[in-house]
Amino acid sequence: MTLLDATTWQGTLHSNGWVEPAGGTAPVRSPATGEEIGQVGVANAEDVTRACERAVTAQRAWAATGYAERAAVLRRAGHLFERHAAEIGDWIVRESGSIPPKAVVETDTAAQECYEAAALASHPLGEIIPSAQPRLSLARRLPVGVVGVIAPFNFPLILATRSVAPALALGNAVVLKPDPRTAVCGGVTVARVFEEAGLPDGLLHVLPGGVEVGEALVADPNVRVISFTGSTAAGRKVGEAAARHLKRAHLELGGNSALIVLDDADLDLAVSAGAWGSFLHQGQICMTTGRHLVHESLSERYVERLAEKADHLPVGDPAKEQVALGPIIDERQRDKIHALVTASVDAGARLAAGGTYEGLFYRPTVLTDVTPATPAYAQEVFGPVAPVITFADQDEAVELARQTEYGLSLGILSGDVMRAMALADRIPSGIVHINDQTVSDEAVAPFGGVGASGTGSRFGGPAANVDAFTETQWLTVRGAITRYPF
Repeated sequence: MTLLDATTWQGTLHSNGWVEPAGGTAPVRSPATGEEIGQVGVANAEDVTRACERAVTAQRAWAATGYAERAAVLRRAGHLFERHAAEIGDWIVRESGSIPPKAVVETDTAAQECYEAAALASHPLGEIIPSAQPRLSLARRLPVGVVGVIAPFNFPLILATRSVAPALALGNAVVLKPDPRTAVCGGVTVARVFEEAGLPDGLLHVLPGGVEVGEALVADPNVRVISFTGSTAAGRKVGEAAARHLKRAHLELGGNSALIVLDDADLDLAVSAGAWGSFLHQGQICMTTGRHLVHESLSERYVERLAEKADHLPVGDPAKEQVALGPIIDERQRDKIHALVTASVDAGARLAAGGTYEGLFYRPTVLTDVTPATPAYAQEVFGPVAPVITFADQDEAVELARQTEYGLSLGILSGDVMRAMALADRIPSGIVHINDQTVSDEAVAPFGGVGASGTGSRFGGPAANVDAFTETQWLTVRGAITRYPF
């Protein structure tokens, strides 16, 4: 069976079956070649309204369905991600510009998200509360109803599935808006997997589209929770709009994550970790190592070896050749990256490697002679750029690491683990990795940042998912009606 046979989804939307979109169609293009590789349906506000109305009706029956049946659907979905990993991975490579190993990570993690969600369906959903009165007092968790999911282009399959799967497992319906640049691997794929897994009609709607669709989803009165992953600028707008409608918004936003290389770190291993953290998937990851803080005793050799590694990393079309970096997602993002690199050089930074591009293929770039005001150091680049700054002692490293509005991920490399942990205690961050770079995620782990990186850990792990996709209800029970003095 071919999961993504174009005759199933070409030019349509998944909304209570595959239907004609009110918003028309759009080409699906490979960023590596620019060629059209499909046609996808595009939603508008009318599609959102219709989907949300259908989702409300379908959700009531789904919430009343036994947990065993919901869990079975999630397990089948996980199996389908594994069974069709090669086909799905091919779309991830061609549509999002991923190298094949990164596509494998996406399909493996999507499957694991479904398996973890299947276990969530039977998770304890309440507690007994002491009461001063003669009654049974409970706090129980109930499905929120309809969850709106807005997912980005960079890890499209994982970042959609990590919200869709637990929301469904806990008895909700979902309306998913994937990024239109990755509407197949981040949207159609999810729809087809759950369709084949036996999810009842009306519970999952996949509506690719632009700002209009996102705004309509946040504003729709039938949607009670928004799960958003994307830039901090867009997240602020989503959070503000959700607040106006008195609904919760779980925001996983940008980052400018620091990798601290202490003076006792193994230099070769540190350089390898730093290169992976900055250049994986062209640096288009919220957890990307955006700032390299290196002790002054190692900095000159660190820059030299990192630049040498960058110069030797092959860049090209991952669908046609074995490369380390594929294309940037589009020209707008490429131009933003290059503008930050150029502004940094103009401000006094020195290019140790990279800083050039052909088409959408941007060379991995290393910047040295960096200060805290250097644009590519001070701002989130979302590209394959590694700015290196030096520090003299641990206090200065802490001060530099804290000089950012973001707080998503932190890596500390040291030969002394306890020293690294003590350092981590002084730096606000939603995620900390000792003796590893900043890019790491697992379906079982809570994920989220502080500050401009979002609203905390509302993704991953049972506690975060239950908190994100259920409401708390206080319930009391008495054996007989209470007699009152009135």
